[in-house]
Amino acid sequence: MASLGTLLRHLHEVMDGAIAQIYADLGMPDYRPRFSPAVRALAAEGPMAIRDLAAAVGVTHSAASQTVHQMSRAGFVTLARGTDGRQRVVHLTERARAALPAIEAEWAATTRAVAELEKELPAPLTAVLEATAEALRRRSFHERVAAHNHP
Repeated sequence: MASLGTLLRHLHEVMDGAIAQIYADLGMPDYRPRFSPAVRALAAEGPMAIRDLAAAVGVTHSAASQTVHQMSRAGFVTLARGTDGRQRVVHLTERARAALPAIEAEWAATTRAVAELEKELPAPLTAVLEATAEALRRRSFHERVAAHNHP
């Protein structure tokens, strides 16, 4: 039987890979599904610091920084110095703006596909994952494992 981590990685790979294939089919083979939350936040809110982008999409600063780096290499964002010189502000490129209709259409299609998938499950996956994240905010997984790791 697969472990929880293995199952989560597998589900992510299957779902993310399917969405990446949709973008490839749309002529955007270098666009990654992980870019969409950032693109949507930047389109809605305008340029923002990586720290603020991380908060807007609900990821760590490190994860946002890695995604922004990948997006920059692919030509979907540019970076500019912020007001204090240490801060980097993320801006959408014209390439990203031109892709927005396709990105929004794919986002809507994915949302509908998730709703359809959840009807086949004993409990909505989104609700289970949100409840899991909340439980881990209350008590970290590290604390939970450590409590069971007494020799």
